[in-house]
Amino acid sequence: MSYATSVSVVSSAVELTPPGPRGIPPLFARLVDDSALFPPGEATMPEALRTHFETRGGEHAGVLGVFLCQASRLPELITELIKIKPKKPLPFSLIIDTGLGGVPKAISIVESRNELLDLRMVEMPAPSDVDEVWLERVSEFVPEDVIRVVEPRRGVGWLDGVRKVIEHGSRPKIRCGGLSSENFPSVDEVADFLAVVSGFTGASFKATNSLHRAVRHTEESGVVCHGFLNILVASARCLSGGDVRAALESTDGEALAKEARALSDEAAKTVRELFACYAAASFDEPVADLGELGLL
Repeated sequence: MSYATSVSVVSSAVELTPPGPRGIPPLFARLVDDSALFPPGEATMPEALRTHFETRGGEHAGVLGVFLCQASRLPELITELIKIKPKKPLPFSLIIDTGLGGVPKAISIVESRNELLDLRMVEMPAPSDVDEVWLERVSEFVPEDVIRVVEPRRGVGWLDGVRKVIEHGSRPKIRCGGLSSENFPSVDEVADFLAVVSGFTGASFKATNSLHRAVRHTEESGVVCHGFLNILVASARCLSGGDVRAALESTDGEALAKEARALSDEAAKTVRELFACYAAASFDEPVADLGELGLL
């Protein structure tokens, strides 16, 4: 199966038609996946699900992507959903924290509960050496109509790993922050990642961690965080031959917003076919930032 085929089935960007769900601009439709169960939020399962379903019924529901849940917590997720009795199955991404060998069992559990769960994505970290055999097993274990997301570990040979992930029909993931400083990639590392992914026709990537704010900023701790709007604009420039690093480095929210606003619906959809989505523990912060910048 070609990569183009694998993404055309379920890619949120492909499904969008201007102006996007519930009037949300295509550039931000289904952009933010819900990682409330993960650090730094670490909400309880009942809290995370209650908030997620409230958001799905809210004004900015169109910005919300899928719910993220660890494979090790599937029984807990199912138990809570049985109590909630959702009208439709929960669109969610399965985060593999049990090793590649645990994937078939986890997917079997999900498929046995298809009245509660709608599996859209399976995500997992790659081994330090992203080898061909491992990637082939990922392809074998995950159903064809489910997006496969693989996170190569940054370091020596990292970009070669990113290329291999794409070549094997999976979507690479870039970690933009975390609990320690080494989890924060440099501007050059993000720019190089974008250059590699955009070099493959039809390739998409996912981002995660510390992208709760739209614009690049410095936290009280002194850590500099990337902004998701920076990455959206950088992705647009990457596709059009613009200055990617300048977009990633910018702290001028108004200028970034103006550039984002100037994108046509078709251009915005093309950007989102590259930058598919990102995971955030907070939904209110990104939506508030977009509102303040006049983008929603």
